[in-house]
Amino acid sequence: MYRFLLSRQWVILTLIALLLIPTMIRLGFWQMHRYDERTARNDLVARALSADPVPVERLTSPGKRITTDERYRRVTATGRFDTDDEVVVRRRTNADDEVGYHVLTPFVLDDGKVLLVNRGWIPADGPSQTEFPKIPAPPAGEVTVTGRMMPDETTEASGIKDLEGLPDRQIMLISSAREAERLDAPVLGGYVVLTAPVPGSGSPQPIGKPGDEDAALNFAYAIQWWLFSAAVPVGWWFLVRREVRDRAEAAAAQDPAEAEPASV
Repeated sequence: MYRFLLSRQWVILTLIALLLIPTMIRLGFWQMHRYDERTARNDLVARALSADPVPVERLTSPGKRITTDERYRRVTATGRFDTDDEVVVRRRTNADDEVGYHVLTPFVLDDGKVLLVNRGWIPADGPSQTEFPKIPAPPAGEVTVTGRMMPDETTEASGIKDLEGLPDRQIMLISSAREAERLDAPVLGGYVVLTAPVPGSGSPQPIGKPGDEDAALNFAYAIQWWLFSAAVPVGWWFLVRREVRDRAEAAAAQDPAEAEPASV
């Protein structure tokens, strides 16, 4: 009755089913891994944003690499903005997905070190993107700023290509090492996304808080893949039962006396 399972068609179907089961199980575990990663990232962001701000030089120094645990930590610094040496970061979007620039302004601390401060987003509405845009001025004189600590940007992490030959005072990625070379000054590692003081004119537009990643979606996908893996052998067995029944009915139609029972 089951000799049809040795046919080429059924051997291929069975092999496909046997391959699908472990593949779907592995995909489920991969989704659970992504769930754990996203949950850990959300927890890290929540802890960093809820922690009290600390002086920036507790977390960074010239040439230092900002770690995962230090990312998004709130920091404070006292000094003055150096608008003569500020640059803009190209191809950045705001909350409405409009393309423009981020304004990166050196912030000179009382001890002479330089902190890179991302003051926010401005639109690219000038006559030409080769010209340096008009940027609202920051507070003059000595001021205390608060912001979120961020690591230097890389192409690997951001997906943004670091293009050569850009117009003067325009960059693609924020690199404290490169800015230290350009400014010929001790630049603290990483940079800070400004959260206070907020510009009274509303420009540059402040950069929003990092949002939560949808970890629950990965958990749902993992369960879905495991359910699919369980459904494969069930589906295979139903196909076998249907084939047995169809063959029995066909045999009964040809010779009712010799028909095999269709019970499984």
